[in-house]
Amino acid sequence: MLKHNLIAGEWVAGTPSPNINPSDTADVIGEYHQAEPADVGRAIAAAQDALGPWSRGPLQQRADILDRGGAEILQRLDELADLLAREEGKTLREARGEVTRAGHIFRFFAGEVVRQSGQHLDSIRPGVEIDITREPVGVVSLITPWNFPIAIPAWKIAPALAYGNTVVFKPADLTPGCAWALAEMLHRAGLPAGVFNLVMGRGSKLGSALAGPGVDAVSFTGSDGVGRGILRAGAEHGFKVQLEMGGKNPLVVLADADLDLAADCALDGAFHATGQRCTASSRLIVEDSVHDAFVDRLKEKMARQVVGDARAGDTTIGPVVDDRQLQSNLEHLARAQAEGATLAAGGERLRRTTNGFYQAPALLTDTTEHMHINQDEVFGPVASVIRVTGFDEALVVANGVRFGLAAGICTTSLKHASRFRRDAQAGMVMVNLPTAGVDYHVPFGGRKGSSHGPREQGSYAAEFYTTVKTAYVRP
Repeated sequence: MLKHNLIAGEWVAGTPSPNINPSDTADVIGEYHQAEPADVGRAIAAAQDALGPWSRGPLQQRADILDRGGAEILQRLDELADLLAREEGKTLREARGEVTRAGHIFRFFAGEVVRQSGQHLDSIRPGVEIDITREPVGVVSLITPWNFPIAIPAWKIAPALAYGNTVVFKPADLTPGCAWALAEMLHRAGLPAGVFNLVMGRGSKLGSALAGPGVDAVSFTGSDGVGRGILRAGAEHGFKVQLEMGGKNPLVVLADADLDLAADCALDGAFHATGQRCTASSRLIVEDSVHDAFVDRLKEKMARQVVGDARAGDTTIGPVVDDRQLQSNLEHLARAQAEGATLAAGGERLRRTTNGFYQAPALLTDTTEHMHINQDEVFGPVASVIRVTGFDEALVVANGVRFGLAAGICTTSLKHASRFRRDAQAGMVMVNLPTAGVDYHVPFGGRKGSSHGPREQGSYAAEFYTTVKTAYVRP
């Protein structure tokens, strides 16, 4: 079935491109039309035309549309989860969790529509009053990755619309199915023409138009290289920028930790969702006295994992998203071993009854903090273990990368947990929990090379999707 782009309230054809199931490359999910840069220009113009009426329209209209969108996502949970698992490779359990989260995000921001507030202050000058209000930032380009093909679009689209902005949305070219389904639901929920526009295609082709003249803000989640390019474009063209650009997240395991819990946290954080999460636990920093016992426990748990078709009931780890990502994972493993790391378990490409991009979860030991495997984001089911002498060294190693998204620690020591929460150079800290897994109503984001601009999610989203105006009035 052909799936078109949505521009100015109309479904617009482009060049069809197949959407391939990574569990079975013979399974074509659908043909999704690729937009051209000129289509992006038309979408931006439509968003500009729709901005005034939408931003000044009834608040209840906005709230109702977002609530209807969220309700339909939840009503179609099984259908959308199956689509997500089929096109991205998450297991059905993980896909159901992501779809549920997307529905809750829309419903949360339906409430935020009517919770917007300002301030009224007295001036230091007699007879003058001050009103501080928030206004929509304007036309917003939203560029999302393939690893969370419905949740990340939801946490960008919902606040953008809730705060009165208009949207041009480009999903990842590997996962257009969930994006198209979301666009179709929002279109039917009653969004006026031009308020929300969908343009599908490769970022290398559409990126300059999406991050160029005519937009007031760009929110991007993806690679740090592309993010830096958007930041430069924002400085040139004067638009607001929000970037989420990955992580190299540590999970520290101290000698006093519950090792079974620690191994569970590592297994979940490093390998579930096929390790394709920016919050994945890619560096396992383990105190020397429990290093071997921890590695043994983790290897035992890894051996019980079932790598297979994302929609099979017994699968615990689905396929890698495509062949290019799989080859990148294998290259990272080969380089790590060439630098002296030991492949303690897994890592090989697997063959199943269908032709898919399957890889056994990989555990590397005998690594050092400066190896490439411990500095570069892999984005696959790969974790490396770094041996340390104690908490102080663990903290230094944890902070010794250019990223700062999430950081975790497993310990029964309140003293060490408290110090780690304070001193970890990360935007999110987990204690006795996997580094991956966050709530939708609280801020998401990192420090250093992981993030730029205001936080995403929750009420903190207003910092990006609105601009503050201070008005001085003499009555």
